[in-house]
Amino acid sequence: MTTSLRSLLFIALTTLSLASTGLLNTASAATAADLDQDSRHALQILYKANPVAETMSRTAKAVLVFPKVIKAGLVFGGSYGEGVMFSGSKVDSYYNTVTGSWGLQAGAQSYAYAVFLMTDKAVKYVRETKGWEVGVGPTVVLVDQGLAKNLSSSTLKDDAYAFVFDQQGLMAGVSIEGTKISLIKR
Repeated sequence: MTTSLRSLLFIALTTLSLASTGLLNTASAATAADLDQDSRHALQILYKANPVAETMSRTAKAVLVFPKVIKAGLVFGGSYGEGVMFSGSKVDSYYNTVTGSWGLQAGAQSYAYAVFLMTDKAVKYVRETKGWEVGVGPTVVLVDQGLAKNLSSSTLKDDAYAFVFDQQGLMAGVSIEGTKISLIKR
């Protein structure tokens, strides 16, 4: 079985698993207007909790915001959410985020995340790929509280910086490594 076929099968099983729990419907039922509003609100939550993110937004070429990602798993798991890419304050396009995982896991949670695309190269890559897998392509740095304290305009050297925030639920840890981000029509 090829790697792409295995990946497709895994994503299909993960989606079925999420759909059976009803969580997928709550993550994907948003209209474009709802996504716009929810994404703007999520950014305000992030900026209040982490002011360095707001500072980064002023120099970012674009910001991908996923205001509600639902993650569930029992050995096999997955996550799904929809979001917006902002260029400045304007909506550029809409994306979904899908992650599949396996291993010791049980539970469900929701969270939000934002990816600040700092270079034109990173924005072009996201726009032109049929599905951007985080960890392949532009370099993404996951910003935690410790790193956030040391970031400044002179230390921002990578293509993209990601913030995970507003976590709720009963599942340990969130990683965006291996997440696939794809353009959707709205």
